[in-house]
Amino acid sequence: MFNDNNPIFEFRGPFGVPIQIGASLVMLLGFYFYTGGSDVAWTATFIALLFVSIFLHELGHAWACLIQGVPVRRIMLYGGGGFCERARSASAYEQEFIVAMGPIVNIVLWAVFSLISNVMWDSIFAQASAYENPEILFNSPQATIAEVLGLFAYINGFLAIFNLIPVQPLDGGKLFHLGLLRILRQDYAMVITGAVGLILSVIWIPAMLIAFGLGWWILFFIPSIPLHWSMMRQRLA
Repeated sequence: MFNDNNPIFEFRGPFGVPIQIGASLVMLLGFYFYTGGSDVAWTATFIALLFVSIFLHELGHAWACLIQGVPVRRIMLYGGGGFCERARSASAYEQEFIVAMGPIVNIVLWAVFSLISNVMWDSIFAQASAYENPEILFNSPQATIAEVLGLFAYINGFLAIFNLIPVQPLDGGKLFHLGLLRILRQDYAMVITGAVGLILSVIWIPAMLIAFGLGWWILFFIPSIPLHWSMMRQRLA
């Protein structure tokens, strides 16, 4: 859903990779501002951190491509997340490393920034006992930075888990298929990947609506039921 192919903006990113912005990313930003309440600054911070996290995720894919000699055509960022497009096909082993690097980047960012945020909060709580009015300390720039870093860690943790869900075209779906190819024939691997993805795709929309109703944030992404149905029936073009 909202998988843009026509960019509205492009710039040259790290490693010389073209970075393209899809129109649905603007729609996602508008959606978050509309539902973000009166705290515009916090909503803008959240959006910026989300954008950076997705960008670094896709940059991880691009880096894994380049160090294996696989050229990268572009990185596209859009309302459903993003993707790294290769200029040529890669072997199964190359794909495993390329696909895995996205979630690995998010996991590393989650671990590093969670640790930094926790250390900062520990320092704040340690200092609070020396203040007559500790609320001043909890409203300090140090506390704001710790909160922002904690939010950045949370976003990356969410993206790592989200991307490991075994549906196509998420990294989890690709890794699941590649893992099956190591132990099963190609046709069996495709059928199982399609069947698992189909079940998850059917429950995706009600699950997303429930999550949004509980106050969670979402991306404009819905897995394709026809794609998984075709994979299960081995009719994928």
